[in-house]
Amino acid sequence: MADKELLLAIETSCDETAAALVKVEAGRLRLVSNVVATQHEFHERFGGIVPEIAARRHAEVLQAIIAEALERAGAGFADLNAVAVVNGPGLIGSLVVGVAAAKAIALAREIPLIGVNHLEAHIYSAFLPEAGEPPNFPLLALIASGGHTHLVLMSEHGRFEVVGRTRDDAAGEAFDKAGKLLGLEYPGGPALAALADSTKETGVEFPIADIQPPKPPQRAWDFSFSGTKTALARHVRELSVEQVEKQKTALAAGFQSAVVRALVERTFSAAEELEVESLVVVGGVACNQRLRDELSARAREVRIGLHIPPPWLCTDNAAMVASAAYHKVTAKTSAGAGTPALQVPPDRLDLDCDSSLPLRSWG
Repeated sequence: MADKELLLAIETSCDETAAALVKVEAGRLRLVSNVVATQHEFHERFGGIVPEIAARRHAEVLQAIIAEALERAGAGFADLNAVAVVNGPGLIGSLVVGVAAAKAIALAREIPLIGVNHLEAHIYSAFLPEAGEPPNFPLLALIASGGHTHLVLMSEHGRFEVVGRTRDDAAGEAFDKAGKLLGLEYPGGPALAALADSTKETGVEFPIADIQPPKPPQRAWDFSFSGTKTALARHVRELSVEQVEKQKTALAAGFQSAVVRALVERTFSAAEELEVESLVVVGGVACNQRLRDELSARAREVRIGLHIPPPWLCTDNAAMVASAAYHKVTAKTSAGAGTPALQVPPDRLDLDCDSSLPLRSWG
């Protein structure tokens, strides 16, 4: 990607409609604009994301979101030299909207189309200048969100090895379901965290899963949150409505403590055994302040570099998609920053959407 050339990135994998523009200046990636539209008000009355509504809202607002990103950058479609889009994993209807728009732009402007995996995009949020100094390799990335909980080992750009994952609920999903069990407002996860953080009490103690590897040489770095959620549900069932209301803060604090403990213990167990230089923590759950605090404390103890982007880069956005696309381009050309993206063969315009797209290494 040459200096002053703009890459447009689009993200519509779930319920955020986002567009961002980046360019290279003096060999460094710079975020020029970043626009995100949420759909919380449209899903709140249902207590969760309705896929059909999510896809319809993307179709209704994506054009305006892209236009706003271009306007903030003082640019037009003629200034683009590539377009990147998330093509999975995610809600299939939502993915189709973003990919269709990206294809149309790429075809009309005759520019490369770059497909980006949603999980790699989250990881590459840590490589944006707004996230601070970039992590060093080898690194371990914890991706914790409403749909995913993965531990990913990276020895270099674009080399991904999943060394741990959830066996049932994702961490964010567990938080949201727990919030719903406690009758908290939508979305339940952030509401539960806010309630838990309002007290200094330890809270009700909930168990975390002790997962053992099926057989050597597999490692015990998988996660499971369904047991913790079931323990909360059982506790709530055994109480009266008045008792639940009285103990709500303690229940929230205890549940958050259990999930955070599981994430921190598994992550640092893997990080220390794999002897990584950096730990990257991304995804919506990385907004959780209790998790950030405990990760920071443990990282200082074991002297490992910890990289957690600011909250606005942890939730779904298109800036992270642009970062992943940029590094994918430069990795493919093996020439580093400043390589013209137009010299890179684009993904074909029949780029497929895949709701369960696996995380694969580049090349």
